[in-house]
Amino acid sequence: MPVDRRRFLLSGTAAGALAVVGGAGLSGHAAAATARPANAPAAREPVVVGANPGLVLYDGDRLTAYASVWQVDWSPYGAGNVLVLWHRDQVHLYGSDPRLALWLERDFVRHFPEAEGLLWPAPVVHRVPVRVRVDLAHGLRADAADVRVAMGDVLGRRAFATDAFPLGGGLEHSLSLVLGPCGHGSVRVGGRAVAGLPRVGGTAARPTSTAYLAVAEVWQRPVGAASLAAG
Repeated sequence: MPVDRRRFLLSGTAAGALAVVGGAGLSGHAAAATARPANAPAAREPVVVGANPGLVLYDGDRLTAYASVWQVDWSPYGAGNVLVLWHRDQVHLYGSDPRLALWLERDFVRHFPEAEGLLWPAPVVHRVPVRVRVDLAHGLRADAADVRVAMGDVLGRRAFATDAFPLGGGLEHSLSLVLGPCGHGSVRVGGRAVAGLPRVGGTAARPTSTAYLAVAEVWQRPVGAASLAAG
């Protein structure tokens, strides 16, 4: 069963290191990252600045949808909003700039722990605008064509940073953000609600959820590292 990225992040602190949270259930990438403290790298450069909320829905033990919403303020591929949606063993990309959308899907989303174990075919690209409203007080709404992603009931807010977030090709990125787990989340496609609910857990002091806001997000990678999305 895929392990959502918040299981990787939930133990993070603003000090830039991951604490071991108990290896049971963690993905291989997450277990590897939590097995050692993160050292501040000497030469890294920002590659994405913005926000990247996400939502994973489950119907019982079955993962029914995974949505990764991007509000990019700056990247080497420009700025803009992108929605990556996995549903029914298909991957759909929505955005006004297909080049930006394809880069985010190839260099980031397909390598996130949420995608582990999912059939991940070549994406279907939809060149359409994506409207995103996200804030740590109320939640998120993202609309693209006939798809709507919504999250609400923000359960808490905490900072996170690491210098050892593994992506494809053995390349580890630095990541910092402010995380807001949410109590509610939904995906609608063609006016119909996708079956399933987010998984909410943790404690009142430290809630966790597979519906999460991630704002003030900055990804950095080693200077000179080539994009995974060659070409």
